[in-house]
Amino acid sequence: MSSNKLLLKYTLRYPKLVALTIALGFSGGLFNGVSTALIVPIILNLLGQKVDLTGAPPILQQLMSPFDGVNEEFRLSAMGIAILLAIVLKNFANYAATLVSSSLMRSLTADMRESGLKLLLEVDLDFYSKMRVGDIINSLGGEVARAASAIGTILRGVIIGITALFFISILIAISWQLTIVSSILLALVGLVNQYSIGRSKYFGKMLSEMSKDYSIRVLETLNGIRLVKATTNEQSEFQRIIELIRKREQADYQAQANAAAVGPLSEVTGIIAIVAIVFLGRAFFADKIESISTVLLTYLLVLFRLLPYISQLNTTRSQFASTSTSVDIAHEFLQRENKPFMKNGDKPYKSLQKGIHFHHISFAYPERAEVVLKDIEMYLPHGTTLALVGSSGAGKSTIADLLPRFYDPSGGEITIDGVDLREFNLKTLRSQMGIVSQDTFLFDDSVRNNIRYAKPNATETEIIAAAKRSNAYEFIIRLPEGFDTLIGERGVMLSGGQRQRLAIARALLQNPEILILDEATSALDTVSERLVQEAIEELSRDRTTLIIAHRLSTVKRADQIAVLDQGEIVEIGTHEELLAQEGYYAEFCEMQLSQSSSEGQDINHHNTNKSLQEAQTRFSYEIRSRLTNMIGSLRLLADNLVDNAQEQQELLEESYNAAISILDVVESFEDSTKIK
Repeated sequence: MSSNKLLLKYTLRYPKLVALTIALGFSGGLFNGVSTALIVPIILNLLGQKVDLTGAPPILQQLMSPFDGVNEEFRLSAMGIAILLAIVLKNFANYAATLVSSSLMRSLTADMRESGLKLLLEVDLDFYSKMRVGDIINSLGGEVARAASAIGTILRGVIIGITALFFISILIAISWQLTIVSSILLALVGLVNQYSIGRSKYFGKMLSEMSKDYSIRVLETLNGIRLVKATTNEQSEFQRIIELIRKREQADYQAQANAAAVGPLSEVTGIIAIVAIVFLGRAFFADKIESISTVLLTYLLVLFRLLPYISQLNTTRSQFASTSTSVDIAHEFLQRENKPFMKNGDKPYKSLQKGIHFHHISFAYPERAEVVLKDIEMYLPHGTTLALVGSSGAGKSTIADLLPRFYDPSGGEITIDGVDLREFNLKTLRSQMGIVSQDTFLFDDSVRNNIRYAKPNATETEIIAAAKRSNAYEFIIRLPEGFDTLIGERGVMLSGGQRQRLAIARALLQNPEILILDEATSALDTVSERLVQEAIEELSRDRTTLIIAHRLSTVKRADQIAVLDQGEIVEIGTHEELLAQEGYYAEFCEMQLSQSSSEGQDINHHNTNKSLQEAQTRFSYEIRSRLTNMIGSLRLLADNLVDNAQEQQELLEESYNAAISILDVVESFEDSTKIK
């Protein structure tokens, strides 16, 4: 019943289209009935029989009355023209009804998908931790479309039902006795089809399940394609998906076979019903069969025209039963009451004046008993940096998620200048927070569009400036199409360090007041780490920054360092203060230094040649690229191909700058290859 509310809710958005569809459908049935009733007198006239309407039902007399005043010589032609006109109007009404119904279906599908997309963008992150992406894609795509088609099926059922009632009213007007018998026989036809309709619902549910499993498996395989290839599981994944495809197609075939059987079954049982009615009609009117031949023939013809509508009604019931599972799924998906939504404050966030206070924070993820954070108390003054360190699972990333209100604390509060975060408008709050994490997300779009994602109206000058400040400009201009280069899904065409620098460029362009860095330099090689670290220092300048890091080089620059262990702060202070305590942080630093020393010795003893080779390769590449530019400029000058004095001066300056950059590369190479 609740699922039907979904259909009613979206259908009522377009009352005019619904009313027009029903009106046009009914008009088509009306003209169909009129043409059917007029055919019998014409047939009898063509057979040379006299049409006797004496004692005929009033409805037949009214249909024939417009032709009473027509000359008998032209009456047959007039009736033929009337029938032709009725058939033309019937087909026009049916065609218009199809167009209006199609427009209604497209509008309903678009509305449902818009509602689903709006819901997905507004719902809390906790929803995504419980839902599989494949389920979401399947619900938003196929199931919503099938649910919208169910509304079309209902409308077709309403139109067919109204038309059938119109025909039945004609039958009752002709002979209520035969109509009672016909109704009983046709009810038996409906009962015969009920079995097929029940099977349609079963097959529809099976098809929805198969479609969901297929979508999920394909999406998981594509997302994990590196793992699939690395473990040489291509064939096994192929077989699993092929099996799902075959099962789905088998379910689809069974559903279609069942649906296809409804029409023929209805037709056969309907013909049997008509034959039975003919015999019963002869029995009812045996004493006056000749005098009422017109009435009986009209009755049978109207009944014969009614049977296809009964068959269509059964088919419509079968189709609706098949899509009812999709309606349930779409209703569950579009329902907002059973999903978590972050309560939005009404106070616009303006700026940070004093600082951010984590006041006795505790937190447990929804529907989980384990407490992740316990009584976190710390203060981040404006314009300073707070670093969080600790073992994996200590709660560092959870704190970073609480600040932009991806989650709300279970206990305590986070305040900005004394105001609880929950009082601020989420959009204005998050617009002033920049987040750079280890798992950088980039869109399958150009470099330019990825940088300006947080500020769509950014100018080209601002984009280039952000790229330069993030140490990304040099590698961007060497890409095949520069800033217009497409970087692939999640930036697959770029290295880890390049992706991080684009993310930092994006944050720089956004110019956030509060910065959150979550393991931004982990899992990078030494060269990339240095470039990213320089970009981070540029990004963090004069900002209030929360850093999560494992690298000592990043942590010790912070104004404050908080050490977490099992969801609690065990130490807090500056680098020097914590070292003096000789506690957790001192142990952390010792481990970092020991690891760095071990790695350094390993590199010196085992990878010296490899490092030199890599340095030589980079050196060769840098020298060649700069020499190519310089030689090109000098060639233009030497061949007198540039007449404009200003352009000549620009080429000379470019050549000079290229020469200076070559010297810088040489010096950098010498420094990197010195034995210390």
